Formats: sequence, C-alpha cells, structure tokens
Amino acid sequence: MIPVRHPLVRRVLEAVLTLLGVAVLVFVMLRAIPGDQITATLGTEAAALTPAQREALTAYYGLDQPLVVQFFTWLGAVVTGNLGASQRSGQSVLEMTAASLPITLELAVLSLLIGLVLGVAAGMLSASRPNSARDAVGQSVGLAGLSVPAFLLGSAMLALSARFLGYNPNAEQFAPFFADPALNIQQMLMPALVLGFGLAAPIMRTARSALLEVRSQDFVRTAHGKGAGPQRVLFRHVLRGALVPIVTMTGLQFGYLLGGAVVVEQIFSVPGIGRQVLIGIQQKEYAVVQSTVLVIALTFVLVNLATDLLYRVIDPRVRAS
Repeated sequence: MIPVRHPLVRRVLEAVLTLLGVAVLVFVMLRAIPGDQITATLGTEAAALTPAQREALTAYYGLDQPLVVQFFTWLGAVVTGNLGASQRSGQSVLEMTAASLPITLELAVLSLLIGLVLGVAAGMLSASRPNSARDAVGQSVGLAGLSVPAFLLGSAMLALSARFLGYNPNAEQFAPFFADPALNIQQMLMPALVLGFGLAAPIMRTARSALLEVRSQDFVRTAHGKGAGPQRVLFRHVLRGALVPIVTMTGLQFGYLLGGAVVVEQIFSVPGIGRQVLIGIQQKEYAVVQSTVLVIALTFVLVNLATDLLYRVIDPRVRAS
C-alpha cells in the first residue's frame, strides 16, 4: 500500500482539494453577481412575469433549491461526467468544451513557444553582460511585457494591422486547424504574439537570474578550467543548470494562459474556452461557467503535475531526493 506521505499521493490529494476549492469559489462568486438566469434570458421582459410564471421558471432552473443542495447536485453530476447543458442552445457543456478546449490549447502552445524563444533568448543576452547597456535594454523590454495589458496590445495590433496592412483576422469565420491549417495559423498568430510577448517577460527575468546564479557555480569554473569553449559551457552546463526555474515559470504561465486568454480570445474572436466562460457569465449560464472553470482548473493542475515529473528528468538532484 502506498503511504500518504508518498510525493505522488500527496500531490494527487492536493490536486483534489484544489479542484474542490475552485468548485466552491466559482459557485459562490457566480451567484454573488446581480441577476439570475431568468433575467439574463428574458432581459427587460422578466419584469412582466407574474408571480406564478416566475415561480415556475425558478423551479425550472433549479433556483428554488437551497444553495447547498444546488452545489452538491451540480458537483455530483460533474463527478459522473455530466457537466450540464446550456439553457440557451441546449448543447451539453461537455460538447462545448470538447470543441473549445483544443482551440485554447493550440493558442496556449503557440504563445508558449513564442514566449520561450523570446524570453530565453533575451535572458541569455542580458545575462551575458550583466549591468551593461544590453542588459538594460533586455530588462526594459521585460518590464514592458509585464506592464502593457494584453487587451491594449491586442487592440493596438488589430487596429494597426487593419489600417496599414489591410488585414483583419476577425473578418473571416474561425477555421479549425485540421479544416484549414493555413488560415488557422493566420488567425492564431496575432493573439499568440500578444500572449507570447506577455509570457516572455517573466521567463526572461527568470532565465536571467537563473543563468547568472549558475554561472557563479564551481562546476562552471571547472569546465572553463578544463578548456571547454564558451558556447559549450553555456549550452552544456549553464543553460542546463538553469532549466529547473525556467521550466517552473513556464509550467505556471502555461496554466495561467488557459484562463488568462479570455480577453485576447474575445478581442480576436477566437472561440476558445476563455470566451466560452465569458459568454456564460454574461448570460448567467451557471452550468456552463461552473463546469468550464473546473475543466480549466483541472488542466492547470495536470500541467503542474507534468512539470513536477519533468523536474526529475532534467535535474538528477530531484530524482535523488
């Protein structure tokens, strides 16, 4: 029998508790928003409902039950694989998520690749000559990436592209990757650049700090003393030794991309899971929002678990411990 203190068992228990906390939090916060599904569906016509009609609709949406009963009814259905359904379209949340989650994952992977290339390259340039003009430029770019909001950068890129290049990625209906790869990449490139620029900033700062720390270690000086070339020392020893904090930051940022892409998906009309949550909030679709946020949290937890396993591959000290 595997003891509870086993790292893998402990992480699984922490993941379950995290998902339970997310479920409670999103359930409470969604109901704290003014209005309900009735007013969201009928709009101003809800004021004309008779008491009997309102009572019937309240029972139809399950709003007449105590909050505790509503929560455990929904959670019990989720555990059995029933994520609920949209009251407006009648489509199940599972089908909606199966269509939108791959789109957000594609956007997150593209953004991650762009962020890694820009962030690690800028971090290496800054760390090669600390406290120099090159370092100052790199850190200034990193600060800009942290400071400029994604909605502002995305709106500016969209307006400039339409004005000077005559190209608007929102002009055509979204094309899935396997349906039209070329058009899909065109539509995904601009939002991926927006998210990738913001992602590159924390990766750059993490990479710079990690590289500077590793460069001061004894094994790096030993490698130089044995006559190893600068490029070999950089890529074989320094960069490899700095991978753990870089992977940590990358894993965290990838998880945040899944939920943080809401604004960017809305600006560029990308039908991803973030936009699904946003529309669900606007329409007071409780089942859609609750179940979709839980799927995002589950994906975030799985990414963190995969990051922990990756530590053991790239760092022998983690395996030894």
